[in-house]
Amino acid sequence: MAAIEKPWSRIGIYLLLVLALSTVFYALIIGCGHLAGGHGTYVLALMWCPATAALLTCRITGKSYAELGFTWPRTRWVLTAYFLPVIYAGSAYIVVWLAGWGRFGNPQFLAETAKAFGWTSAPAWLIGAGSLLMFGVVDIVRGVASGLGEEIGWRGFLAPEITRACGFTGGTLITGVIWASWHMPILLFADYNAGTPWWFAMPCFAVMVISTSFAFAWLRLRSGSVWPAAILHGSHNVFIQLWLTPMTGAQGHITPYAIDEFGFMLPLAGIVVGIVFWSKRRQLPAMA
Repeated sequence: MAAIEKPWSRIGIYLLLVLALSTVFYALIIGCGHLAGGHGTYVLALMWCPATAALLTCRITGKSYAELGFTWPRTRWVLTAYFLPVIYAGSAYIVVWLAGWGRFGNPQFLAETAKAFGWTSAPAWLIGAGSLLMFGVVDIVRGVASGLGEEIGWRGFLAPEITRACGFTGGTLITGVIWASWHMPILLFADYNAGTPWWFAMPCFAVMVISTSFAFAWLRLRSGSVWPAAILHGSHNVFIQLWLTPMTGAQGHITPYAIDEFGFMLPLAGIVVGIVFWSKRRQLPAMA
């Protein structure tokens, strides 16, 4: 089969495959009504649909699998990807705690964590610090493994292709819109939400995803590897979903509107991140 050289042709094939594969697992998740359906295997399978579509597109179009960026990057990009969510998400939650929009040290989370880890006699500070360490060292492996499924597709395949066609700014914005839209069926019709109404959750989530897409794309293109994007994805999910959000207790009705991916603080932090990485776009290699 002759190789397909035009970026938009490859992009079109890829997006059709993502939609076709994802629809199966959208239906299964929505049928259950929650992300835990199938003991979480439906969500894991959904997250690997972009990767599967990327591999199939390479096969169909003659694109080399090596172009997906499987080479391990330099240590600086690994560390940047790992600690970046700690900085922007941690900063957002510190503002929440200091402003009184949420309370640091949720007693319910600390009690459940102490019971789960067998630390029932440990002080609260040790439970909090110990769980953060465990999540950040052990659960990050699982987070990266699931995030890799998305990142092989969005950043391994799509980011370089669409950057060739539209440039870094336009290509990253389009990728971010696609990435955000891909999540919308489970946000609207399942329980992928931390407690805000859909009309509030959707724009908050979309702004966060689109703005942070600049960090994902920049790290992918600058390092030449998909691994920093996968590590960034896993780190974002682990620190926010497993520690920062559960560690934040309710402080009135505003708390769910301020925290998590469906509140207003992470989108604001994401905009800052997006601007920083957009301003560094001239450091990226030229796309042939």
